[in-house]
Amino acid sequence: MAIPIVKRYLIALGLYKWVGVATFTLGLGVSGIVALQPTPEAKHTILGALRSIRPAILFSNTGNTIQERAAAVTPDMLLNNNDAVKQAAAEKVLVTPRKLKGAKLRLKEGVYLLSYEDTDSEKAVEVVDALMAEIIKESRKINATYQTSIINEVKKRLPPAIEELRDAQQKLQKFERDEEALLITSRAAGLPGQIAASRQQQTQINLELEGVEAQINSLEEQLGLSADQAYVARALAADPIIANLRVQLYQVENELNKLLLDFTEEYPPVVELRRQKQVAEQQLQQRAAEVLGGNGIAAPLRQVDQIRVDASLDPTRQQLAETLIALKTQKEQLERQLQTTIEIEQKLEVEYRNIPDKQLELTQLQEEVAVKKSRVDQMRATLEDAEAAEAEITSSLAVAQKAFVHKKGEAGEKSLPLMMAIGGLAGIVVGGGLIFVLGMLSGKFYSWEEIKTTLKEKDVPLLGLLPDVMLFDPDIDIDIKAFPLLLERNSPYLEFYEKLRTNLQRQGSHAPKVLVLSSGAKKEGKTFCAYNLAIAAARAGKRTLVIEADLRSPSKAKSLKIVPHPYSCAEPLRYYGDINDCIQQVPEIENLYMIPSPGVFKQPGGIIESSEMQRLLSDSRHRFDFVILDAPCMTQNNDAFILEPYTDGMIIVTRPHITVSGMLAEVIEQLTNDEEDESSKSGPKFLGVVINGADIPVEFPLEPLDDLDFSEPQIADSPRPSIGASTAGVLKSEVRS
Repeated sequence: MAIPIVKRYLIALGLYKWVGVATFTLGLGVSGIVALQPTPEAKHTILGALRSIRPAILFSNTGNTIQERAAAVTPDMLLNNNDAVKQAAAEKVLVTPRKLKGAKLRLKEGVYLLSYEDTDSEKAVEVVDALMAEIIKESRKINATYQTSIINEVKKRLPPAIEELRDAQQKLQKFERDEEALLITSRAAGLPGQIAASRQQQTQINLELEGVEAQINSLEEQLGLSADQAYVARALAADPIIANLRVQLYQVENELNKLLLDFTEEYPPVVELRRQKQVAEQQLQQRAAEVLGGNGIAAPLRQVDQIRVDASLDPTRQQLAETLIALKTQKEQLERQLQTTIEIEQKLEVEYRNIPDKQLELTQLQEEVAVKKSRVDQMRATLEDAEAAEAEITSSLAVAQKAFVHKKGEAGEKSLPLMMAIGGLAGIVVGGGLIFVLGMLSGKFYSWEEIKTTLKEKDVPLLGLLPDVMLFDPDIDIDIKAFPLLLERNSPYLEFYEKLRTNLQRQGSHAPKVLVLSSGAKKEGKTFCAYNLAIAAARAGKRTLVIEADLRSPSKAKSLKIVPHPYSCAEPLRYYGDINDCIQQVPEIENLYMIPSPGVFKQPGGIIESSEMQRLLSDSRHRFDFVILDAPCMTQNNDAFILEPYTDGMIIVTRPHITVSGMLAEVIEQLTNDEEDESSKSGPKFLGVVINGADIPVEFPLEPLDDLDFSEPQIADSPRPSIGASTAGVLKSEVRS
């Protein structure tokens, strides 16, 4: 038995052999075209060498730096990626720059090796010499470019640096001018003494304040007045107008008191005295306000009685009041002097604390000026050094070896047979690879072994392996040949279907009685398997019924010589409603009955779900030993799932060359998931898979050669490219015997 992958490749080779032929032809054609091309002329290899050099004496630092950087120049910079050098050399030797693309410069052990190939050795030597001359010029150009870049960069950065130095110097001068930095250090030593003196002065002032406050308190106790009250009383007592008004009021009051002893208030002289008293009091209030207000500013009006009391100071008390007022004035002066001394002390302390900060700021400004000045000096020195190095700029390379012919080329010859053989071999290899890839990309199973392996991986039972059915009898009806059925009692194919039937009997504790057969796609032989399985069951003595449940395809009942009732297509529900009318017995096979499809319907879901169909399936279960439902394929509709609950299990039919791996995996996953979701319920289940059309050997009974028909066999459901190798071998051996 061939290895499955080899077998798959051989089948793919039969399907896509035109790809291999086309690739082989293409390989031969390409190799022939290459072989017929004219042989190119021999090319000679020319070499030249350059070495690194340094000037004997260098006076500038920039010159030394340039020579050090020259050691880092790569061959790509000098030639390989430098089109300008090639352009200049091409113009010198009068060739196109494109021709110099093959020139390569490489660095080996400190020496630059230049190689170039050309059919004309003399011209090639001239080209190499020209290239080396241009490379030397390019080296000097690179050095000069570096020196120029230094000068340009310094000139660009020098003016801003000078401006920054000028700004820093101006800041330092302004700070020295504003802060008097030169006096800070000289004043720093005297500040603590000044602060101490200020504090001592504050102590003396506080002592004087205490003495003045004691005198003020003593005088206030003697006068019974505060300093402010003493000021008011002294001012009122010293005013002559107030003194006269006080005398008038005393006189008016004395006369009024005398008259009131003898007369009432309505007495005219009493009324007149009352008016005079009122006028004198008003004048007294106004004058007191003028005296106390000062500078003509009116003071609040005081009560007349209070004014008379305040203005009644005698000379002794007036002298005490003046002393009290003077002491208060002295106290205020001492308080102002104390506050001034405190403020001076605070300023001295702040100045003393800020001295380190000022000194630090002064130091920072001085350092900033020094740094910027150093930078400017360095830039100026670098600029002068770079300008001086201009006279020292030379190339860092010199010719170590002039161009010479390193290797002479030899004209090669092409062997046409060898080139054709190589092209053919390459075509065979590429074609074989393409055929293998196309076979893998098709997604179909090319052998029953591949389907079996897939079922084993998915843990799905394989119920039966069914071979191709071939009929050799020319007397059989052409319709039966197109749809081969095992009508002969001694057909060797019946053994495989009998094995499938017995395998079904061993499924679970109770053998399934009502089965539904379906497939993933069309042309996989589900109807063919259903009919032949029913024939095998009937031959085994089982009362068997076949129900054509595929209402989307034409009926195949004619292959069993059964014709559906004429009115069944018009009234399908009435047709299924009477089981006695729709069931027909197959004429040539005992115990085999059939319910043909009433016709083709676009939406048969209503018929399948009808109560007539359910009653038909229920009656069939009780009347027959074995019932097979031929359902539509599962990838186009759900009719098989609708029928499944009324059966004992479902079988999926597959076939090599037809079944797609992805479609089969999808169907199995859908069925196994449904089975897991309803595992707790009693009902139908997924029984397994049947492989139809397998190329397995079939033992035919020995017959005379005259009875054999060697015409081209017919294969079930769809044409096959060839019969199985093992089957053909058995047939040939039987014919020979």
